[in-house]
Amino acid sequence: MKQRVITAVIALCIFIPVLLLGGIWLDILTFALGLVALGEILLMKKMIIVSPESIIAFVGCMFLIAPNRLINMMPSYLTATFILYIFVMLLLLRMVFTKNRFNFDDVGISTLAIFYVGIGFHYLIMARSTGLNVVFYALLIVWLTDSGAYIFGKHFGKHKLAPHISPNKTWEGSIGGSLLATIVCTALTVIFPQHFYSLVPMLLITIVASVMGQFGDLVESALKRHYDVKDSGKILPGHGGILDRFDSLLFVLPVLHLFNIL
Repeated sequence: MKQRVITAVIALCIFIPVLLLGGIWLDILTFALGLVALGEILLMKKMIIVSPESIIAFVGCMFLIAPNRLINMMPSYLTATFILYIFVMLLLLRMVFTKNRFNFDDVGISTLAIFYVGIGFHYLIMARSTGLNVVFYALLIVWLTDSGAYIFGKHFGKHKLAPHISPNKTWEGSIGGSLLATIVCTALTVIFPQHFYSLVPMLLITIVASVMGQFGDLVESALKRHYDVKDSGKILPGHGGILDRFDSLLFVLPVLHLFNIL
């Protein structure tokens, strides 16, 4: 527990100031977080990080993470879809040159990992460009849902939520976490108006985002279960890897984009 607290304090002392600064500082941090998260998936797949196929995946992921202001600087005929397909083509060509040592399944996993990590972290930059209030709203949903799920699950949890994926999670914890996040975040939108929607729509959006955040956590748990690892990485002592800490946020932020909040 002591190690977890120390790591959390150090991480927040870096993360919060960078969020406040925004701009190029947040871009750099987000690129770093995304590349580490992608590297964690590749390592779980037992791919060599310094291999050509991994480098292609890293560059493709950086392109997806990049803020819109950088993408818009490119020639108009180089659409995002076209450039992304270039990276897929390069991965497919790598399959040929390695004589299927790097096979079609590896191409598929690498491509999915690029999209999963790249687009998810791209929305972190988008959220900050929309405003600090949006970022902290999303973070509060994640933190309160996680904390509520732990507290309610510990004291009232009896019915397993997904025992084959994450045996410690319960329905009572899941519902309690979403209730806590919804009550607190909705109350904050009343005290500090967000200029998004009225009270009832914000309440519903918070519920949906909280539930999707839990799905993000379960998705990452399923990924770890598939590769038979406890944590996605070891970069955060006591907490695991970057993907362990950002899995929920990678689902919450796209939901907020869906509702035109960012």
